[in-house]
Amino acid sequence: MIKGAVFDMDGLMFDTERLVYESWQTMMTKSGYEYNLDIFKNTIGLRIDEAHKYYKSIYGEDFDYPPLRQKCRELFMKRIESEGVPIKKGLVQLLEYLRENNVKTAVATSTSAQTAHQIIKMAGVYDFFDDIICGTDVKYGKPHPEIFLTAAKRLELFPCDCVAFEDSINGIKSAYAAKMKTVMVPDYLQPTEEELPMISFLCSDLSEAVNYIAEL
Repeated sequence: MIKGAVFDMDGLMFDTERLVYESWQTMMTKSGYEYNLDIFKNTIGLRIDEAHKYYKSIYGEDFDYPPLRQKCRELFMKRIESEGVPIKKGLVQLLEYLRENNVKTAVATSTSAQTAHQIIKMAGVYDFFDDIICGTDVKYGKPHPEIFLTAAKRLELFPCDCVAFEDSINGIKSAYAAKMKTVMVPDYLQPTEEELPMISFLCSDLSEAVNYIAEL
């Protein structure tokens, strides 16, 4: 029986990875850097400090990441404010089902607390969640299991009684290491043969996960 559900945010609940990538592409081009989707994909699921290290490995130790990241965040938030938060298919349906069946819910995202809380509120689903754990709340980022273990602890549940919803490879590895059941809804990243055994249920959108949870 499932007692808890833990959700990643970007790319899983909201179609925001596309907007983040477009913001980075715009800012990097303006700043004179060559940038592409493959570089962006390697940052998916990383915390701020880890993404910083990755960009420095690509562009050198002098790469001034913080101001670029802030400009990208501002560009991203302007689009969200003007266009609204793009909610992924099946999210509200799944959250309503979990609430009706008294399943505790949490968000476990590598995104900063400031951005995560703001976006979830703007999307109108903030009240569905019992807790929100962000990249700034843990020492280690995904694929380390700390963020999912923290989510289970805050929900006062054993990890084995929880299901994790993810769109990224690092996220699946993190939830699997935490001993949670895993549901993957691929966004930019498709699972490889290595990751498939870590995935309890693979689906194309969150609405498909309702029947899976019901069977559990």
